[in-house]
Amino acid sequence: MNTIKACLFDLDGVLVDTAVYHFKAWRQLAQTLGIDFTEHDNERLKGVSRVRSLEIILEIGGQTMDQERMLALCEQKNTEYLQDVAKMTPDEILPGVVDFLQALKAEGIKIALGSASKNAQLILERTNLLPYFDAIIDGRHVIHGKPDPEVFLKGAQALEVLPQECVVFEDAVAGVEAAKNGHMLCVGVGQPEVLTQADIVVKDLTEMSVARLHELEQKPRGLGQFLS
Repeated sequence: MNTIKACLFDLDGVLVDTAVYHFKAWRQLAQTLGIDFTEHDNERLKGVSRVRSLEIILEIGGQTMDQERMLALCEQKNTEYLQDVAKMTPDEILPGVVDFLQALKAEGIKIALGSASKNAQLILERTNLLPYFDAIIDGRHVIHGKPDPEVFLKGAQALEVLPQECVVFEDAVAGVEAAKNGHMLCVGVGQPEVLTQADIVVKDLTEMSVARLHELEQKPRGLGQFLS
């Protein structure tokens, strides 16, 4: 009997790659603050909230500021980012995504998005991916960022499945930890040496199939050992 009933996907780096737009907007903001922000620094921002991203940039620059100004700067960054997102097309969907989503639909496996992005729905609309999703849980619906499992637990709840019946697809360490903290299986998308806690790691979704998904069913679920 198949025990996997749902797949929960992170957005950036799994379905589409908006990292270049995030980096461009954050670097521009950092420059206005006199902070040198590199692509290496940008790796630390993967999978975390907008406010936490700015906190990391301020840490890099050895600066502090009050919450009100931080929120204003986050909105400024988001405005810059949205100008690029508004121009996105289906050509920016990552390899294998559409074929895999179609295969999941054909198999009757439920699909949800679990992303820190507050712009997730807009991106799904721009790339024509929205019809594949049964539920969208994003930064507007959660209080706690990854590695807290809230976003994925709410996704499971919205799909009316148990956490143990879910497989999460993530490209960030914090996201993999969130999946494990939620007692879910996790497929890492990226580099095995980075996503060490994932149950399996693929370079992209061209390496996934429904058959390979069900091969995960015998693996133990996470025990919440990463939650701090």
